[in-house]
Amino acid sequence: MAPGPSSDRELSFQDAEAVLLRATSVELLGLLPNSSNYTFLARLATPGTKADDALAVYKPAEGESPLWDFPAGSLHRREVAAYRFSRFLGWPLIPPTVTRPKGPMGAGSLQLFIQAESGRTYFRIREERTAELLPIALFDILANNADRKAGHHLLDEAGRLWVIDHGLTFHADQKLRTVIWEFAGERLPRRYRGDLERSCSALESGELATALKGLVSARELLVLRRRVEGVLDPGWRFPSPSSAWSVPWPPV
Repeated sequence: MAPGPSSDRELSFQDAEAVLLRATSVELLGLLPNSSNYTFLARLATPGTKADDALAVYKPAEGESPLWDFPAGSLHRREVAAYRFSRFLGWPLIPPTVTRPKGPMGAGSLQLFIQAESGRTYFRIREERTAELLPIALFDILANNADRKAGHHLLDEAGRLWVIDHGLTFHADQKLRTVIWEFAGERLPRRYRGDLERSCSALESGELATALKGLVSARELLVLRRRVEGVLDPGWRFPSPSSAWSVPWPPV
């Protein structure tokens, strides 16, 4: 699986992470529209690599809007935690994301920019390839995503479905808000049990906990493990929306 910036210059996830971390400069090209926090499109200078002039999305801690329920300055770290968790599970596809200690506006997350279709991607997928939304819905339950909107789904040139915007994740309190409720009441498909059992074990042994340490709190890690255990219970079902609050607004 290659997340590269274009179809003719694709990178492995590991290579893409290295590009994001080792770029000699991060040039801000402008603010991305419709973002509640400062979110910049940036050009990376990586001389001598096939990813020179790659594009990335930069979210500085200093540009995060204050929230009553999430600690100040933590959203960019949650973006990185969501990426690492998805990589461990093997799903869903989240663009390579790293913590950049020094950036144009200070520390923040840096995520490889995915060239993708704009517009009605989520609605097309829901109508034509509904099953592809299931691992996203499952991931959001585990990560306790408080803001899964339709606009967070991207379809790249190869037809692969990516998801972005994971700043509001991993809270210890129940926060699930999503546009994906198609699987309400369904059982966990058996093909995901192995990945979940592996992640549960790694949270206990420390392998996955170590990967997420410093990105989310110790209590949030404990509750994450409990959520994984809950989903593995034989009687578990995909939840149903409890009220209008269960769907983010605006939904796109």
